[in-house]
Amino acid sequence: MSKKIFITGGAGYCGSVLVPMLLLKGYTVTVYDTFYFGNFLPQNDNLNTVVGDIRDSAKLIETSKDHDIFISLACISNDASFELNADLSTSINLNAFEPMVLAAKKNKIKRFIYASSSSVYGVSNQPNVTEEHPLVPLTHYNKYKGMCEPILEKYTNDEFIGVTFRPATVCGYSPRLRLDLSVNILTNHAINKNVITVFGGDQLRPNLHIRDYCEAIELFINAPKELIQNEKFNIGYQNLSIAEIANIVKKVVEKEFPHKKEIEIIKTESDDNRSYHINSDKIKNVLGFEPRFTIEDAIIDLCKAFKNNLIKNSFTDENFFNVKKIKSLNIK
Repeated sequence: MSKKIFITGGAGYCGSVLVPMLLLKGYTVTVYDTFYFGNFLPQNDNLNTVVGDIRDSAKLIETSKDHDIFISLACISNDASFELNADLSTSINLNAFEPMVLAAKKNKIKRFIYASSSSVYGVSNQPNVTEEHPLVPLTHYNKYKGMCEPILEKYTNDEFIGVTFRPATVCGYSPRLRLDLSVNILTNHAINKNVITVFGGDQLRPNLHIRDYCEAIELFINAPKELIQNEKFNIGYQNLSIAEIANIVKKVVEKEFPHKKEIEIIKTESDDNRSYHINSDKIKNVLGFEPRFTIEDAIIDLCKAFKNNLIKNSFTDENFFNVKKIKSLNIK
């Protein structure tokens, strides 16, 4: 019998790739989302969508009944979005989490998968940041991501399995595209402005292709419970500096658009000092998972989407930019 999966934030950047993948593999999926950025999910008899806010505990309890797996993706995403309205972000990213875990447990859901963030480590000069590294949050966003992890652990037991993953910065094409993530930003500028501006450049950033992000989640859905119970897993692939990423973008875009003139790279100062090199050996050693898709693959996918006219008004459509969109919606 196919597993029934409940996903908060399933219409977001990652969810819009994850959900079609799960449907193709025969899962039954319920997406619970505000749909602030639209609905890019496919029509499917095995897909149910619920317009809902994760702060609405009663609705969450009612709509998550009779599911096997709960995947928590919904949040106000990334550090910049968070600074717009600290109260809003606190209510969604922190205060709503415990009632959400309790809703899943009340409904006898067997497994809770929580998307944290590798940004919980802050700035680190350690050559390899493992899951045991102290959490040194620089913003409320990554502070709250880290604070939710032990909340989940508090409620797990033999009948309620909890696992946390800390993904690197995600990149690549999604029907609900974000163009405010490092690889995606640089690719958009290279293709459409012929100039890449690098702020700083020496900061190390771990990256993860969106398809690897989704495949890791499916792994957590099916992994033996004794291997994942109360565990945290880093998931990243290439740890590269911003300057190195810019050079890869330049090379790939020039190859994909051979008639373009040479793309210029401009370096400027930055006060964004986030830099860390995450180690993802644990998920490889425990679950046998290794990412398959590179930054180059992500850039090529974005190039193809631009060529096929799937991405329009890439600098002016606020749907591509979380900060602009959330600001315009004036959400309370």
